[in-house]
Amino acid sequence: MVSAAAAKVLGALFKIPLTNLLGGIGMGYFSCAYGLFLPIYALSVTGLSAAVAKTVAQDAARGCWRNVRRIRRTARLLFAGLGMLLTLVIWLTARPFAIYAAGDANAYYAVLMIAPSALLGCMSAVERGYYEGFQNMYPTAVSQAVEAAAKVAAGLALSGWVMSHEEQVLFYFPSGTPLLSVAAAAAVLGVTLSSGAGLLYFGARNLFGDGIRKRELCGGEIASHRSIAGELLRVMIPVALGSIATTLTSIIDLCTVIRCFGYARTHYPDAMAERFGSMAGDDSFPAFVYGAFTGMALTVFNLVPSVTNMFGRSALPCAARAHAKGKTEVLREQVRSVTLAAGLLAIPSGIGLFLLAEPVMQVLYSGHTEETRIAAEALRSLVPGMVFLCLTTPLFSILQGIGRADLPVKLMLWGVLVKLLGNLLLIPIPAVSVSGAGISTSLCYILMLFLAVRSLQKELGGKLMLLRSLSPILYAACMSGAAAYLLASLLRHQETLLQLAGAVSGAVVMYFLVLWLMGHSRGSLRDMLSLRI
Repeated sequence: MVSAAAAKVLGALFKIPLTNLLGGIGMGYFSCAYGLFLPIYALSVTGLSAAVAKTVAQDAARGCWRNVRRIRRTARLLFAGLGMLLTLVIWLTARPFAIYAAGDANAYYAVLMIAPSALLGCMSAVERGYYEGFQNMYPTAVSQAVEAAAKVAAGLALSGWVMSHEEQVLFYFPSGTPLLSVAAAAAVLGVTLSSGAGLLYFGARNLFGDGIRKRELCGGEIASHRSIAGELLRVMIPVALGSIATTLTSIIDLCTVIRCFGYARTHYPDAMAERFGSMAGDDSFPAFVYGAFTGMALTVFNLVPSVTNMFGRSALPCAARAHAKGKTEVLREQVRSVTLAAGLLAIPSGIGLFLLAEPVMQVLYSGHTEETRIAAEALRSLVPGMVFLCLTTPLFSILQGIGRADLPVKLMLWGVLVKLLGNLLLIPIPAVSVSGAGISTSLCYILMLFLAVRSLQKELGGKLMLLRSLSPILYAACMSGAAAYLLASLLRHQETLLQLAGAVSGAVVMYFLVLWLMGHSRGSLRDMLSLRI
């Protein structure tokens, strides 16, 4: 969790300066490629690693250490082949994807640069899943930090160099190629290089062994490579589909936001001009809005879920072990623990971001007035979805750990359908416009959480009592939100940074004070750390 938080801070240090460098249009090109990268990242980091972790955890619980080692070797071969296939497919379809899916041919070079990350990510996923199967999250944590640091260094350096050497760079591209398109591609190349840095870390880490002693490798059951590959695929396919489904909202935004804004600009020009001013008449306006929505609002939106996802990553091998031993009550307690831990972070963060969306955007993206105005509006509509996403993801991990990886896929498809219909119906309405994408995202994750809780109650036999566990947190979060609103109002005549710092500091103090007065904080922290069985 600490590593994920550090990685997100580094990610913000990457995307915020990048947005200030490329602006809304350039971030639109970058986001087209990054929207394609997210399913690949989810497939490798969540899907493939979860499949390896679950399989390793089951055999480790039975003491089949020789089989554990063979799982790793088989997974390396299997997922390397999958990664090479994905890389080839992206290379071959980069241009039609940019033209027909994203709706902007200038995103072609950025999409091309993301292709090698598929192979690199799949290879890293095997190593992450292997160590997670032992309930050892340190290799995953360090690799995330290494990747985040490499992304900041390589992405900003490459895109900055391109922007400062316009004539030298454009000499190698067809006439009329926008400089922002090449700069966005350079930033995406930095993302790909960061995946390589993560894999290099595991190469160095493996030189020191995996903790299995030689005497533990003597005797014991060992399965064939074919049976192991079959087991990995049986676990991987539903988990991978589930992880990809979580990113389908980004794919839907990629395929609909630019087109829907183009439709609204064509059919309601007067209403759009009244809402957004003269820039609504510019041909690049849809890409401008998409860049503000994905490059700014969604960047802030994803900060908290990326941290709370670590609870799910930790819970999956724990759930697999508890399920293998038939400990149903332990599983129910794990569900309450991960939900409580996620809620401790998600609920106050969501209330704070809703109330302080505008100053947050102004501080992070100073100098981009129009983009920050659009992004703040979008962020407010996204915040409810952020909270429900944080609570849903760990529950999906529990379902995957108990052998019901098919359920998250089925549940997500219902949410994704709501997201698609919401975008198509709400974004073209000028009065709703950019908030429409956020509203549909929130409705999507609200539905997913409701369905996930109902499914877990059915699988584990009995009510989970999650609302009772979360009610003290909700009360403390509302009190902290009131403190944030009051302080922001009192400091409204001060500089934006001072206003934001004062409001956030007061909210944090109020939140933990209320939890302490209710005697809740010590028990909550104990529950957060009680996943190992």
